[in-house]
Amino acid sequence: MKTVSMSGLLRANVGKKDAKMNRAEGRVPCVIYGGKEELHFTLSGKDLDTILFSPYTFLVDLDIEGKKFTATLQDVQYHPVTDTTLHADFLQVTPGKPIVVSLPLRIEGNSPGVLRGGKLIKKFRKLKLKGLAEHMPEVVTVNISKLEIEDTIRISDIKIPNIELLDVPSNLVVTVAS
Repeated sequence: MKTVSMSGLLRANVGKKDAKMNRAEGRVPCVIYGGKEELHFTLSGKDLDTILFSPYTFLVDLDIEGKKFTATLQDVQYHPVTDTTLHADFLQVTPGKPIVVSLPLRIEGNSPGVLRGGKLIKKFRKLKLKGLAEHMPEVVTVNISKLEIEDTIRISDIKIPNIELLDVPSNLVVTVAS
């Protein structure tokens, strides 16, 4: 997985007034959980946008006033009208403990069925995987160079070492329709 580093500031107070004040300064209130303690902090809105508006899933190295954490972005809340980021939740990654993430799907190769006039249909943009962070790939790559017309690739056909795919095994990932 791709890694990005960010630095944050601890929140002195937790509440509506404090969160509103932080948002006015361009900072986004955040929380990290999954470790020994729950920690409330803020990140720069511009820094957070780099991971929010990207198709990739990142491991985030957080530096919160000297304390170092490795985490994944778990959930984001947006304003219903302006679509600005209101809050972000991070899940701390602990060594030896599996994580669940959604990774983007990349299709590579040229399908003979498409070259003969078939239509390539991609059913998923991201696939849900479970495994250790050190074994996670950046993207899930599917090769379609052997797909003829009416051939399909299902979730059960995708094999990634040391990683478990959590989507329904019988779901179609890619098909070439006539």
